[in-house]
Amino acid sequence: MKSPRLTILNFHKTFPDNDTCLRFLLSARFPRPKCKTCGGTKFYKHPTRACFTCAKGCTHLWPKEGTIFGHSSTDLVKWFFAIFLMSQSRNGVAAKELERALGVTYKCAFRIGHQVRKLMKDNAFALFGEIEADETAVGGKRKGKRGRGAEGKTIVFGQLQRKGMMNAAIVENVKAATLIPHMQDNIAKGSKLMTDELKSYKKIARLLEMEHDTVVHGAKQYAKENGTHTNTIEGFWSQLKRSLDGTHHIISPKMLHAYVSEFQWRYNNRQSMTHLFELLLSRVSSRQGLGA
Repeated sequence: MKSPRLTILNFHKTFPDNDTCLRFLLSARFPRPKCKTCGGTKFYKHPTRACFTCAKGCTHLWPKEGTIFGHSSTDLVKWFFAIFLMSQSRNGVAAKELERALGVTYKCAFRIGHQVRKLMKDNAFALFGEIEADETAVGGKRKGKRGRGAEGKTIVFGQLQRKGMMNAAIVENVKAATLIPHMQDNIAKGSKLMTDELKSYKKIARLLEMEHDTVVHGAKQYAKENGTHTNTIEGFWSQLKRSLDGTHHIISPKMLHAYVSEFQWRYNNRQSMTHLFELLLSRVSSRQGLGA
């Protein structure tokens, strides 16, 4: 059963101040703390530092160390609120909006946003069954032409398992040699590949020995009676572009991968029984949340 909806009011009741957030991190990262020197298991909040000390003062535990909060002087409760806001928004949260919500500078808000996006980074998922593959050209202008309709833009390539997960990545072009590495280790044998008429996909399907069917968008064919279409992944592209254009407006090619990863993570967790906010907090306390 899914947890009760987490509202802004509930958030502030649960995490009212920095000490509460710090104690949460302590319990998440050190569930059974024990001093290696005296063997003590009771730790107390240091009066002036963001750490906890054993009863005899011989060991200090630093809950923020090694996390995205580690080298930040920004209040921990503001970090938690930023994670909450970014977990709740379907179209993402702009740095300008974080600036207003957190009461920090734009530079600080921008950095916080990208640190939170690090928590959303996933490795490629193994896909099987009916797979839609497609590419799209999005903002983040680059010199030169790298694919159909991609002049001056950046290409994002994706593979989506129907009713399942998806993988997306920035690619240099849409040549078969470029796209194959993103597919050969991630799509199971026996899967059916569904694409549009781009010649690269036909070559890829042959090389990877995959069943392949196409829809010819150039002839205004968008679905076949046998169920072949790429409408699902195209819907993801539409959502991504609405966010990039309507929320973030201008994104450099250097940072585009972080926004793509954010939307991939959000899509892949769309049916999660755990709140996305809770999922991100769990990553803070795991190896995935290390590094600032």
